[in-house]
Amino acid sequence: QVRVVESGGGLVQAGGSLRLSCAASGGTFGSLSMGWFRQAPGKEREFVAAVRRNGATTVYADSVKGRFTISRDNAKNTVFLQMNNLRPADTAVYYCAGSFSNYGLTEESPYNYWGQGTQVTVSS
Repeated sequence: QVRVVESGGGLVQAGGSLRLSCAASGGTFGSLSMGWFRQAPGKEREFVAAVRRNGATTVYADSVKGRFTISRDNAKNTVFLQMNNLRPADTAVYYCAGSFSNYGLTEESPYNYWGQGTQVTVSS
């Protein structure tokens, strides 16, 4: 059973940066595509970014393009989300997820494993 654990959340002022990490254990990390989702209070969980198994292909939500960067280190079984120029609208619980699929990564259904989430709060 694969376990994913997020870290790196916190409180930051608008315009600041945070780097989230997601460590995976208990399985073959290299066989998983990885994604980040977020859920703001009172809203549905939404897709943020994903990276395919080989790390060469990434996809982003329009709302974060140009500000967030997803990357992975297969040697360390870790995926990262570098978040720059943060806005109050980015405030949410951020979830990391792993999928055996290489497709449909902007949807929740392909993901097999989910973390517990890490809180990101951006103050204005």
